[in-house]
Amino acid sequence: MTDVTIETERLVLRPIKMADFPRWAEFMADEESARFLGGPQKPSAAWRGFMSMAGAWHLTGVSMFSVIEKSSGLWVGRLGPWTPLDWPGTEVGWGLHRDAWGKGYAVEGAAAAMDYAFDVLGWDDVIHCIDPDNRPSQKLAERLGSTNRGPGRMPAPFENHPVDIWGQDRATWKARR
Repeated sequence: MTDVTIETERLVLRPIKMADFPRWAEFMADEESARFLGGPQKPSAAWRGFMSMAGAWHLTGVSMFSVIEKSSGLWVGRLGPWTPLDWPGTEVGWGLHRDAWGKGYAVEGAAAAMDYAFDVLGWDDVIHCIDPDNRPSQKLAERLGSTNRGPGRMPAPFENHPVDIWGQDRATWKARR
């Protein structure tokens, strides 16, 4: 499944490639972009996260997609299905490079990823783990039709980071689409 590609009106969603790392590292080094993703990281730490996504694609066939802006070919973020060990559920998550904010890319890409999770992966439920202070992600979850299910608990090393679990089931998603 590592050859999967999803195209939306303005985006290409595909598994990560080595060429994506410089922009990934910028994204994870940026204080605002990484604020709710464990905080800014040096390139060596960003490399480990990048390789975790690549390894998940290789070993399980499921991981977040790189988000590529069609008009420029630029890597603008990562989003999609994510199911690490001991995670609170089957998640579709998102994170975009700051220069891609405010363009509607997150909702466009996340909706395509939700379709993929339900239609291709066969998931019955999708969650989004969102920091209670992350109002932009809460608004995105609401635009997708997800609701706040209440506080959740993340596995180590994020067990001390507060999150609310947002989500919806397949039937709710399909009724809205």
